[in-house]
Amino acid sequence: MDGTQTVITDPASGQDKKFAFDYSYWSHDGFTEQANGYFAPASAKYADQQKVFDDLGRGVLDNAWEGYNCSLFAYGQTGSGKSYSMIGYQANKGIVPIACEDLFKAIEAKKPEMKAGEEYQVSLSMIEIYNEQVRDLLVSKTVKGGLKIRQHPNKGFYVEQLTTSPVSSYAQIEAKIAEGSHNRTVAATNMNATSSRAHTIVAISFTQKTLDGSGQSMTRSSVMNLVDLAGSERADSTGATGDRLKEGSAINQSLSTLGNCIKALADQSTGNSKVVVPFRDSVLTKLLQNALGGNSKTVMIAALSPADINFEETLSTLRFADRAKAIKTKAVVNESPTDKLIRELREENQRLMEMLKSGGGEAVSSSGSGGGDGEGSEEAEERMRELMKRNQEEMEAMERQWAEKLAQAQAESQAQIRDKEAVGERRKQQPHLWNLNEDPSLSGLIVHFCEPGSHTIGREAEFQLRGISILPQHATLNNSSDKVTLTPQNGAKVCVNGREVVQETLLNHHDRVLFGNNHLYVFDNPKAAAPSPSPIPTFEAAQAELAENSGVMGLLGDKAKSSSAEDMLLMDDLVKLYPQVQEANAMSEELDRRVRFELVLMSPQGRGLRENEGRTEVYISLTNLDSGNEFFWSKDKFSDRKYLMRDMYQNYMEGESWKLPQEKDPFWEPADSPLLIGTCHVYLQSLAYLIEVAESFSVTDFRGEDQGKLEIELRPCDSEWRELGEEFSEPDDVIGQAINFKVKLNKGHDLSPKYAAYYCQYKFYLEDEFTRTPEASKAVNPQFKFEKKYTFKPVTKQLMDYLQNSYIIVELWGRQKDSGKKSSKTTKELMQGDKPKQGAVGDSRPAPAGAAAASAEAKNLKSELDTLKQKSERNEQKIKQLQTLVNEARKSGKDVLQVDKVDKILSATAASSARPVVNKGGKGGAAAAGGGGKSGSSATKAEEKRSEAMGKSTSAACSIQ
Repeated sequence: MDGTQTVITDPASGQDKKFAFDYSYWSHDGFTEQANGYFAPASAKYADQQKVFDDLGRGVLDNAWEGYNCSLFAYGQTGSGKSYSMIGYQANKGIVPIACEDLFKAIEAKKPEMKAGEEYQVSLSMIEIYNEQVRDLLVSKTVKGGLKIRQHPNKGFYVEQLTTSPVSSYAQIEAKIAEGSHNRTVAATNMNATSSRAHTIVAISFTQKTLDGSGQSMTRSSVMNLVDLAGSERADSTGATGDRLKEGSAINQSLSTLGNCIKALADQSTGNSKVVVPFRDSVLTKLLQNALGGNSKTVMIAALSPADINFEETLSTLRFADRAKAIKTKAVVNESPTDKLIRELREENQRLMEMLKSGGGEAVSSSGSGGGDGEGSEEAEERMRELMKRNQEEMEAMERQWAEKLAQAQAESQAQIRDKEAVGERRKQQPHLWNLNEDPSLSGLIVHFCEPGSHTIGREAEFQLRGISILPQHATLNNSSDKVTLTPQNGAKVCVNGREVVQETLLNHHDRVLFGNNHLYVFDNPKAAAPSPSPIPTFEAAQAELAENSGVMGLLGDKAKSSSAEDMLLMDDLVKLYPQVQEANAMSEELDRRVRFELVLMSPQGRGLRENEGRTEVYISLTNLDSGNEFFWSKDKFSDRKYLMRDMYQNYMEGESWKLPQEKDPFWEPADSPLLIGTCHVYLQSLAYLIEVAESFSVTDFRGEDQGKLEIELRPCDSEWRELGEEFSEPDDVIGQAINFKVKLNKGHDLSPKYAAYYCQYKFYLEDEFTRTPEASKAVNPQFKFEKKYTFKPVTKQLMDYLQNSYIIVELWGRQKDSGKKSSKTTKELMQGDKPKQGAVGDSRPAPAGAAAASAEAKNLKSELDTLKQKSERNEQKIKQLQTLVNEARKSGKDVLQVDKVDKILSATAASSARPVVNKGGKGGAAAAGGGGKSGSSATKAEEKRSEAMGKSTSAACSIQ
């Protein structure tokens, strides 16, 4: 960070990328912690919370006083500091609390000068957008399907029936936000929702009622939208590309649409007026239309992670912010006479009433107060009635005394504050459980106190928990003299400190307790706490503990002890995905979906890539428990499918219709979905010497297991596409000349009979697209009979280097058979009887990196040995031909050999009249004559020996993979 410039360095290439913004802040280090916990700057480089507020927040507050709508966005990947900038942490207050405190201080300062009829009104609303559904966080009850979004002809989109609470101090705002966060946590835990995939909008409405010079009452209003967006790393699910259900999941829709809107607005700002901004494509962008491109002054904070392992996500965030800075909004002061506002609302209601009487639904649609096209008259009438209701509420709010509304709200807020303080005091004295959440701001919001005696936990128990794998009576807590024990009921899943328990267990201070799949708590016993405080458990540490005790970290092998960036990312993925896979299995079991999920690791080679083209990735194996068919999903595809599974499970829990057609079932994968069976590496060095290759190459899967063989040929040819014979040429002689050859994929053998069809594909040299064979439907030994011709004229040094040092990766793909059989057993019974194929979790890891490198090196050496043997054998053939020429000359009594005959034998590359390589003497002409490469018993034996050597060496090389 240097002034207004942000510089990011690519850890792979070392190249810098520079971005310029209005402000660039560094807050990762360079501070000292004061006695009250505030992080004060230790150097000029560090930007503390007060500096960020002075630069950004004060402008937002000043604009609110002037009557402008304001918006403050926080964008960035999960854990990068969005919430820290917006809300802060302990003594380090963020923009929101400082702005609210200053707002109420200014109101208090103005009160002594206020005239009769003048007042300042502040109110707050809080919503969450999750999976394209809007939830009011200030009410505990969840509306099925979420709140509706309506459109006002003048004010734009709004949330229908949204709670707006009057407040008179920041303490009340804090209490309301805490209430909203508590409701959010309870709902997210019960629905298995993920907080990092949700957007939160806190809207603070500020209304100033003052008298102008003529004594007329004037109303100036402003709305401050404080938006905490979902983690930006979730926006792009490239791994799910091509998934048939990708569009069915709305979980990523808001962020992707936000990106599209910002791009379109940026294009408009450059003069491209034809661009259409897709505000209507998502709930988030509808509600933020004014903030993005309308009546608002907007600030965007892009939070960045300084870790090099997050380079791609950080670069993506910077590019997003770079586009956003080009957007121009048109903010206006929201001020008009109060009486005029009331009169306009009454007039609009009268107009709507007349339209209702005359059945004028179309007029409402055209006025823009409705939703999409093609709606019926009933829907139009409903919209009109809702708009009338909203107008009536606004009129009543303006006419009703603010003091009356504020008094009612204050009474509620004071009760909430007292309850919060009481809970805090009880937590200091009494044993209790408090929740852990991936979002630290949502941890500790749910508290269950362990009173003396026995208490039940479950769906229908004293401490109610809902969600996957929670039984009606799940476990029992017993407090005897402040010693608390936990006893799981039969069949209940309970883990303590990462280990599953099945009998009564004594809970110690700071023990981590997991009920079911996603109810994670920490047990606190203040009276048993150690004199010196121990570290407070975190969500990440608890998840790592669960993964470690499950054995899933055994997938890493020696990598588990590594501290490299790549291996740390791998460990992080395993820790995050393990509970999600457990959750998916629990849903499959409860809904009887007849599939099982497992974690597997795939190296780049196992995915058909070269060694340096990627890193080892975590994939999810899906096994159909009826047919035994196995499929592999990327983590992004699995994540998107899992949200659809949650929707399905939620409908099941609520007694709604939950079963879907097979093609829409997120648990189902068609049997004929293409599956990468394995790969083989075909080294090309022989082509550099114009020597053919004809071998059966072993196909190995990502686990290193042999899946069968592919018969592949590389055949050098002349200009007429006749295959060359038993000669060879030096690579240096081929450079600058033409080369012709064929790649043949003949057939497969020893393949699994579970596949109904097969095909192969590969890329050669600079090809961007795969060359693919037709599908062969014959099981076990499919006949591809595929041939592709390649001509390069002239041969460049780059191509020759490729031939001498590289290989093509031939991928074998298959479509599995659908037996159509279904077991009479349930999914739970099938899971218990059919353990994962790998036995121990650790057996599903790919071959170690060192072994893979050794394998590749061995293959290369074998290929070189192959070529040398063939060159040696072909030199022997030439010597035999010369010997035959000498013997014939002696029999004829000649002492001299003709130079051109000797030259033809030495320089010939094939038994062809058109050699692709010209000899050093510049002579073309016919190929070797006389004895011939295959005449005589010695030549035949040499050929047999050569073929035997080639077969052994090449096959051995491929078997190592």
